[in-house]
Amino acid sequence: MMEVTLTCSECGSGVHVLPSTEAKIAKCDVCEKETPVHFSEEHETGILKQCPCCERKDFYSQKDFNRKIGVALFIVAAILSIWTYGISFLVLYAMDLILFRKLSQIAICYKCNTIFRNVSNIKEIYGFNHEMNDRIVYSDHDFNGKQLEHH
Repeated sequence: MMEVTLTCSECGSGVHVLPSTEAKIAKCDVCEKETPVHFSEEHETGILKQCPCCERKDFYSQKDFNRKIGVALFIVAAILSIWTYGISFLVLYAMDLILFRKLSQIAICYKCNTIFRNVSNIKEIYGFNHEMNDRIVYSDHDFNGKQLEHH
């Protein structure tokens, strides 16, 4: 079953929701803000075509790894490289390679940053596109689920 984690617009906490057509509101456990959600039967089966929070169709996929932890590991490896003559970067590279092979893909909504795990059609979702992100975030452009392509 697909798992949905939306970000509370009030306090920034993660709100975990299981897709159900009966669910109409996701409530934050921290600040108790209620966010309307619109799940379809496709969501219940794990198919992601439309975001249940912002109702947009623009998503990207990436590995399920916390970026802050990745940056922290790089900083530690950089500091240790003074004494290890760069060997700490090789260790970090090996750890990264192992994690890359083990971790699953997730989908993220460009507009509201809602995270979707266990998406059955994840192979149909492209990786992150900087230009699409900038157009969606800064000018509220709607690509309607189509990938931006340059010819």
